[in-house]
Amino acid sequence: MNSKTLTIILAGGHGSRLKPLTNDRTKPAVPFGGKYRIIDFTLNNCLHSGLRQILVLTQYKSFSLQKHLRDGWSIFNPELGEFITQVPPQMQVGKRWYDGTADAVYQNQNLLERSDADNVLILSGDHIYRMDYAAMIDYHNKKGTGMTVACMDVSLEEAKQFGVMEINNKSLVVGFHEKPDSPVCMPGNMERAIVSMGIYVFSKNLLQQLLEEDAANESSSHDFGHDIITSLIHSNNVYAYHFGMQEGRVTPDRYWRDVGTIDSYYEANMALLEPVPPLNLYQPDWPIRTDQIQYPPARTVPGRNGSEGNFINSIMAGGGVIVGGSIQHSILFPHVYVDEDAKVNESILFNNVKVGAGANLNRCIVDKDVEIPPGFNIGFNRDQDLKRFTISDKGIVVVPKGYVFT
Repeated sequence: MNSKTLTIILAGGHGSRLKPLTNDRTKPAVPFGGKYRIIDFTLNNCLHSGLRQILVLTQYKSFSLQKHLRDGWSIFNPELGEFITQVPPQMQVGKRWYDGTADAVYQNQNLLERSDADNVLILSGDHIYRMDYAAMIDYHNKKGTGMTVACMDVSLEEAKQFGVMEINNKSLVVGFHEKPDSPVCMPGNMERAIVSMGIYVFSKNLLQQLLEEDAANESSSHDFGHDIITSLIHSNNVYAYHFGMQEGRVTPDRYWRDVGTIDSYYEANMALLEPVPPLNLYQPDWPIRTDQIQYPPARTVPGRNGSEGNFINSIMAGGGVIVGGSIQHSILFPHVYVDEDAKVNESILFNNVKVGAGANLNRCIVDKDVEIPPGFNIGFNRDQDLKRFTISDKGIVVVPKGYVFT
């Protein structure tokens, strides 16, 4: 266990671009990959990196996340100094909620003061990736710097969505630009830029000082990227840690996704169905744990009319039953029921979805506890679907949680 590092996971985001999947849950609690929640990937990275002193800062519609942490992540031993502790807004410094990522940590300064850690690792709970944080912390300590930022290179077009970093040949950060219209290209490559991954290591004492200064700045947006990095690069050495440069114990795949929109979320799920997925969920020495309800095994059953259906290139979680239906290139979460002659294509079905006989789903995301009526079609007529559902920029139809067809 790395007892000299306190880990703080920011998990209170609204996830407004993921609506309606975030109508009733915060973004880190959105299901992913047939059995997981988005936050599981960050938590597993902590677990495998030996980080077992973790604070999860919650805020927006956090009940689903809190329940998941209780049921799936009550695995550490407080007697050994291990913990995963949920920290809702407590108005420690005034009668207000968290206002920015840096403010969320500032409002919990008392927890920093109580910790005897030397370093603080700041993470987001809403990204999909595998990373050995221990290698980054080791890099930070060897550099003897006050702050280290994890980064990766992306295309110039993609870089417009992120904080773009300028670095010199010694990996020192010399400039930072939040979501620029014209990103600065990386050294030696005019087509790519270096962006922040929202992963930061601070020396604890410096972090406390920076948070106090930021809180006193009335013009600050209280954001780690926009405000803290920008102020620090002019007075201290801020180093860039290139994602994948020291792999530690994780097999390198350099896969990192911000699933902040319906389309990016959908595409990240569908990528798991590729013959060689960019993110390997089956790596035996880096398993992804989650809350495991004791569902019975998934199975297929011939339909009442004798139809046997198909199950092609898909993921199906426990408790699922296919009764003569056809599933192709889709992801089915636990306890999904697909009746005879129903067809599910390139779709994601959350827990407890029932697809009636003869129904047809194409390029859909169906949230939990929805019953699709027999013979109903979704994903074939945009004008008709728009009357009921949300449709993404790329045409993905999203049926909200508990939707009742009338």
